[in-house]
Amino acid sequence: MMIMEFFKKSRQCKHENFPPEKEIGYCPDCGELIENQWFIVRCACCGVKHKAVLKNGEIISAEKFCHNCGSKSFVAEKVDKINFIDISYAVLVKTVIMREDFEFTQSWAEARETSSCTRRLLQQFR
Repeated sequence: MMIMEFFKKSRQCKHENFPPEKEIGYCPDCGELIENQWFIVRCACCGVKHKAVLKNGEIISAEKFCHNCGSKSFVAEKVDKINFIDISYAVLVKTVIMREDFEFTQSWAEARETSSCTRRLLQQFR
């Protein structure tokens, strides 16, 4: 039973049909609110750009060390707008924006002309 769980298809949407040029929008497959985030990996020592890859949910460099200075430490930098020059170095991460849906019911107390009470919003229960 445990082995078969590895071979099952993931039913989680990968948002493949959401276009990379849009900054934020709804996925046409699942309807969730998606934000495109671009990241570039730079050397922590000299700042040279390296090709970024997404591995196990972590943004890392494709190379093991910097070819400019030999350093093994890298920094992932979020880019607001992607340039066509940086597109070969960048990695796209599609994140789901969690929104809180507030579902509640409100009721108003109607004031009758004969009574002296004022209209006010009743207490809300969740």
